[in-house]
Amino acid sequence: MRTLGLVSAMSDLISRHAELSPADNEWLHLLVGDWQVVSDLAFADLVLWLPTDDGSFVAVAQCRPSTGATVHYDDIVGSTAPEGQRPQLERALSEARSQRSREPRWFGAYAVREEAIPVVHNGHAIAVVARQTNLGSGRTPSRLELNYVEAADDLIAMISRGEFPAPNAATGPRRGAPRVGDGLIRLNSEGEVLYASPNALSCFHRLGVIGPLVGRSLIEVTTDLIEHQTPVDESLPLVVMGRAPWRTDIEARGVALSLRALPLTESGQRIGAVLLCRDVSELRRRERELITKDATIREIHHRVKNNLQTVAALLRLQARRMDVPEARAALEEAMRRVATIALVHESLSQTLDEEVEFDDMGGRALRLAADVASADTKVRTVQTGSFGLVPAEDATPLALVLTELVTNAVEHGFSNRTNGTVEIDAQREGSALRIIVADDGVGMPVPGTEPSEKPKKSGLGSQIVATLVSNELGGTIEWSDRPGGGTQVVLQLVLRDGGGSRQG
Repeated sequence: MRTLGLVSAMSDLISRHAELSPADNEWLHLLVGDWQVVSDLAFADLVLWLPTDDGSFVAVAQCRPSTGATVHYDDIVGSTAPEGQRPQLERALSEARSQRSREPRWFGAYAVREEAIPVVHNGHAIAVVARQTNLGSGRTPSRLELNYVEAADDLIAMISRGEFPAPNAATGPRRGAPRVGDGLIRLNSEGEVLYASPNALSCFHRLGVIGPLVGRSLIEVTTDLIEHQTPVDESLPLVVMGRAPWRTDIEARGVALSLRALPLTESGQRIGAVLLCRDVSELRRRERELITKDATIREIHHRVKNNLQTVAALLRLQARRMDVPEARAALEEAMRRVATIALVHESLSQTLDEEVEFDDMGGRALRLAADVASADTKVRTVQTGSFGLVPAEDATPLALVLTELVTNAVEHGFSNRTNGTVEIDAQREGSALRIIVADDGVGMPVPGTEPSEKPKKSGLGSQIVATLVSNELGGTIEWSDRPGGGTQVVLQLVLRDGGGSRQG
């Protein structure tokens, strides 16, 4: 949700302050979507400054490093560039070359080194990225930090040449995506390791690599690790050689590594790559457990459905052998109720979520009207509105309620009629659901009594409906005369949320 909010705010600022082509707009969004790695490698804040129509610059996005101290403790998105910074931004934009300040600028008690990098797309500069490094530590950088900054310099130079971000880079969230601090490897153009951070070495040692990585071909190292008859991602060779800006996984000896390559280019020629790696063994284990759990739950629903269908078939066979009409009718009603529950489990067995697309359930409940009607009665059914997705906990009682109401409408509303209509209208607003089941039959019995009380006193079906609505669905139900003749039943309830509770 945070990412969507940032993208929305950035789009609003761009449309408000400048007129960019759709392609340029998309390029800036691609950059912001992938510039966290640059910020972390550079130990620097990044601010995207967009030139405005009035000759100023407005900050449309910013990024703080997770590897070092930030410069901007408060968000500056939406603000205009300070007067002292504007000339550097203007030179970077007009000359399409990076501009680095000779002297640091002071932000209160700490000094900041600044660099303005033009964002080039299709041969022209469309914005400027300010790289601001907090110099407050004042210590000698380590070998790891030097390699981080050198990799950042290569990526920043690519931004100024229009070569970063890569349009064909992997998009969308993926669990286990490596970050800079998880492990970094620098490769030359031949795929040989120039530098491996301590965390990266630990990752590959867990895979079974013995000895140092520097000077070795990473594709040869990983090939030796892959076990025979183990499925391998086709993109793995391209990623470990740094030839494609993709993500992949490698698994060996019960250990899983997530790998991401950032190819480094200069004027279109590949000069090396940055490879990020992360041990995701625990994540992959949990994902497999979830997949197994989902498959098990679907199999359980499938078996429950089969068992219920068997029970319904047995009830149907028993009903056919009954000579007493009342007993036969009771068994047929029980068979329909069991079959309705089986339909819900059938739907649950075909989905990954514990939710049912309930519109089909409403249609099946209406089709029962033809089965219940006598041979001399022609019943027309109409369904309007949409139930949407209904949680499994509510789906079974709701399906039973609809089945009972439709059956009741046909049996009692059209007992002395040759034709009739049954309608189900579903009105959904968020988690609130209002359902109207109406028929144009003979109408309510015993005129003069309270409408909400008359049906509750008659029949097992009405008692089942009242109990399910009150106890299982936590809703209300009201019977009344339908305008124009017939009976109308209004059911109102609030569906459960993902946590199994009802809101409101």
